[in-house]
Amino acid sequence: MSAVELDANSLERIVPDELRSEDRTGAETLRLSTERYEFASNFVSRGRVLDLACGVGYGTRILTDGSPAVRGIGVDLAESAIEYANERYGNDRTSYEAHDAMGFQDPDGFETVVSIETIEHLPDPSAFVARVAKMVLPGGILIGSVPVTPSVDANPHHLHDFSERSFRRLFEPHGFLEVDRLEQDQPFELFSVLSRSESRMQDMRENLIGYYLRHPGALVRRGVSTLRHGFKNRYLTVAWRRNS
Repeated sequence: MSAVELDANSLERIVPDELRSEDRTGAETLRLSTERYEFASNFVSRGRVLDLACGVGYGTRILTDGSPAVRGIGVDLAESAIEYANERYGNDRTSYEAHDAMGFQDPDGFETVVSIETIEHLPDPSAFVARVAKMVLPGGILIGSVPVTPSVDANPHHLHDFSERSFRRLFEPHGFLEVDRLEQDQPFELFSVLSRSESRMQDMRENLIGYYLRHPGALVRRGVSTLRHGFKNRYLTVAWRRNS
């Protein structure tokens, strides 16, 4: 499977084997993603685990490598990513399937469901969370993460901005109790972003000034975030337990 087919330079695709040494943003993005999966793996000790929107599959392997009592399924919409994942990371306890996250079903349910940096991409986050919640077995764990600083302005693949509060509010109606959280910061250099000096930056939204003129609220949110946090992206990963 070639890097071209996988579009390894996309903002939304991390292919560890294809990262270039000069791609500092990609390396940092991979580090943060790996850290989220390692956090999630602390709650995976037995049974079946589902990794929704698994990309090329490295995270699913992190989830299954920790215990021989775990069986993992990684699901992603991109068939090229799934083919790569099965070739590169699949084994007798880890498999990958091509499905739309909103259409995937499994009647047997899962002890653990993980979906990392997914919800911000979906037209209806509330419907997605309601659907995923039904796949978590009683007493099971659901783990999700989103950016909690603005991202829609710079990333054309994102449909929603979340705060910590609005993210948590998605899960409140579904009988989950928060058991742990992981907070992450990713500083960025403004010049590198504006100049698109790295290949991964070429995938950013074009004509950002025009976007702000059409969406002044996005400019306000970016300004408030910068005043509060500086030049950094912030991310929140939360583990919830289903009570019933």
